[in-house]
Amino acid sequence: MHMADALISPAVGGAMWAATAVTTVYCAKKVREGFDDRKVPLMGVLGAFIFAAQMLNFTIPATGSSGHLVGGLILAILLGPEAAFLVIASVLTVQALFFADGGLLALGANIMNMGFTSVFIAYLLIYKRIVGAHPTRGRLVTGAILAAIVGLQIGAFGVVVETTLSGISALPFGTFLAMMQPIHLGIGIVEGLVTAAVVLFVQRTQPELLSRVAERKKFTGLNLKPVLVGLLIVAVLSGVALSWFASTNPDGLEWSIAKVTGSEELEGTDAGVHAASAELQEKTSFLPDYGFKQSAEAVEGEAEVTWPSVDAGTSVAGLVGGALTLALAVLVGFVLRKRSVAHARPGI
Repeated sequence: MHMADALISPAVGGAMWAATAVTTVYCAKKVREGFDDRKVPLMGVLGAFIFAAQMLNFTIPATGSSGHLVGGLILAILLGPEAAFLVIASVLTVQALFFADGGLLALGANIMNMGFTSVFIAYLLIYKRIVGAHPTRGRLVTGAILAAIVGLQIGAFGVVVETTLSGISALPFGTFLAMMQPIHLGIGIVEGLVTAAVVLFVQRTQPELLSRVAERKKFTGLNLKPVLVGLLIVAVLSGVALSWFASTNPDGLEWSIAKVTGSEELEGTDAGVHAASAELQEKTSFLPDYGFKQSAEAVEGEAEVTWPSVDAGTSVAGLVGGALTLALAVLVGFVLRKRSVAHARPGI
């Protein structure tokens, strides 16, 4: 669901950047006010886990399309909505800057479509209401699946609205909507199943973590090592090896665009904000499309594709991206910790 810059106008992109900035400031303030040192390592590891998980595109049967985990709901369940938003924003920022996944102008829209909808709507209005104060295995699974479906449907609808407001005439509202919603229903079901699996793993290894997050209590005294180690192992395996087997089918957004226009991508403008965004991204993305630059060129027919370069590039991208996301999420945590300590000092 990563929108490219060609799908969005500078006005809409700027508005979504503003919405993201306001939400980020709010979330940072809330996390700082109730700062929990023990949450910082979990923020980092979960960031790396979600980054790696998003590399694993899975095929949607009988469609010729694929999807990948969004992960916002998992973050909200294990961190709370405010910290979750900061982490998913970190993941998407790293992807856009260093891997050219999603446009820089569209970054604000992508964060709101994949972050806000999951952590503030799907989690708070669907998941928590279903799970309730006395979660059972059945409620956890049902809540995860239904919340994931709702989050993906709202996010997909957001993409359609944003392209319409941007004046993208090649994607008529009704036709584009008719493609986007059903394909993201399938993706949402898989997202829900994966989310349920992660939640059940945490319930088995450290059940009190789920209740602490739900009740907004600190993690003091919790042994998070089993959860951290388990998620980190899955993140490394996913980024380094499992990513080799990711589906090459177009994702839900690309598939929908192709069904409407006949092409998976729209041509962007070479002027103004779009040109500046593309130029900046070209300079910052050292592993475009999650591979070495020569591998990306080979995919476009500019060079011969060789097995070692393609798979090695994917593995390097998984490791580097996971490490960068982990570092950024931890850095955010430490900055908020410093501000929390400073705010608590008398006279400051």
